[in-house]
Amino acid sequence: MHLQQLSWPLLVSCCLVLTSLGCSTVRETGRRQLMLVTSDQEQTLGAQAYQEVLSKAKRSTDARMTAVVERVGKRIAGAADRPDFRWEFALIESDQVNAFCLPGGKIAVYTGILPIMKNEAGMAVVVGHEVAHAVARHGGERISQQMSVEIIQELLAQGLAKASPTLRSGALQAFGVGAQVGALLPYSRAHESEADQIGLIYAARAGYDPREAIGLWRRMEASRKSRGLEFLSTHPREERRIGQFEKEMPAALEAYRAARQQYGVGEQW
Repeated sequence: MHLQQLSWPLLVSCCLVLTSLGCSTVRETGRRQLMLVTSDQEQTLGAQAYQEVLSKAKRSTDARMTAVVERVGKRIAGAADRPDFRWEFALIESDQVNAFCLPGGKIAVYTGILPIMKNEAGMAVVVGHEVAHAVARHGGERISQQMSVEIIQELLAQGLAKASPTLRSGALQAFGVGAQVGALLPYSRAHESEADQIGLIYAARAGYDPREAIGLWRRMEASRKSRGLEFLSTHPREERRIGQFEKEMPAALEAYRAARQQYGVGEQW
């Protein structure tokens, strides 16, 4: 039995299964997304994950920078306009050059990224990006994508049940690689680009000069010691992100000028 003989009925079955399941739309961009989990489920998972992270992390005792994180976070939260989120803000002592916002508005910034942020506007770009992931429900979408991959894998496993062990193992292994490189990773890169786009607008709406995004990512590029191939990465290269920011800057500047109050780059450190 050849794999090609099985592919069409299996693909039809997969399409019927997946199209019967839920879809959603990203509010800020209008992009349609597969969504197999509810917002409440996603927020519950986010709250649990946040508490787990904080239980193992060391909270920073730097009162000044903790206040900056809370100030910038609250302004970005206002720009995101999600009153149903229970916003929380934390500064974590770590060398990691990172930040995150879990579903439901659980924000954390690692001290390792503060020198690259350099000022409040740099922080607003990073936090805006992370908040955009949560508001656009990228976490729920990733869970849904993985669920859909598992559904298709199960259908393939059933369809290949009578095939030789070698063919069955080879086909499933090939599908796993194909799903990771051909579907899941590109989707993740798409999420990063979408979060950049939305996060830049959030930073501008919050009153921070969006032009600082370009300076931030140039500093990020300078700090990176090694790179992998973008094709096998979940994040776009810095130069690609800078190019995207330059393209979207006119809309961001319009949002910045319309902000109730303009802070420029804000406090610096």
